[in-house]
Amino acid sequence: MIVRIMGEGQVELDDAHFTELNKLDDELLRETESGDEQGFRRTLNALLDAVRRLGTPLPDDSLEPSELILPSPDASLAEVRAMLNEDGLIPG
Repeated sequence: MIVRIMGEGQVELDDAHFTELNKLDDELLRETESGDEQGFRRTLNALLDAVRRLGTPLPDDSLEPSELILPSPDASLAEVRAMLNEDGLIPG
């Protein structure tokens, strides 16, 4: 799956990694819903770090259709809240 981190670029992630990412996404959803700014910031950074660590970066000149778009590391709680659906940021 091709994942875009807003403001950074794209990475290719194997579907096998989504179990780990969904745990962080679920935590981020809870923190966003409760307004826990400190927890939200910590978990958003952990989620993005995991995507960077587990994914293979695509070249900067490559523009593939992104199947998943994640917020930038400096996104506000309100900005991320607007991006959420009932599953969080990551479907499933």
